Amino acid sequence: MGGELLPPGDAGPDDVVLAWQGADVVAVRLPQLAASLDHILAAMERARGRPLAELDRKAKQEIVRTLEARGAFAVRHGVETVASALGVSRFTVYNYLNRDKGA
Repeated sequence: MGGELLPPGDAGPDDVVLAWQGADVVAVRLPQLAASLDHILAAMERARGRPLAELDRKAKQEIVRTLEARGAFAVRHGVETVASALGVSRFTVYNYLNRDKGA
C-alpha cells in the first residue's frame, strides 16, 4: 500500500497510531490516494493518446471497471474525480458501476 512507519510522537493528524497493550508503538502514514488517482487517470489518458472525455461510452465503461478493480472509488471524492476526467456526471459513473454489478 505504500505506507510509511514513524515513531508515534511524529504522527500527524492524518496518520494512524497503533497501540499495543495500552502504549503507542508505531504510527503509519498512508499515501495520499487522491493524488494517486490523478496519476492513474493521467496514465490512462497517455495510454489512449487522447483525453478520456473524448472516448466513447464503451471505453469509458471499461475505464470505470478498471478503476474500480484498482480501488479508485474507495478514495474520497473518487467518483467525482473520475466523472470529471471522463466528462460525465457522477450519476453516469454510478450507473456504470451498477451495470457491472448487475451483469
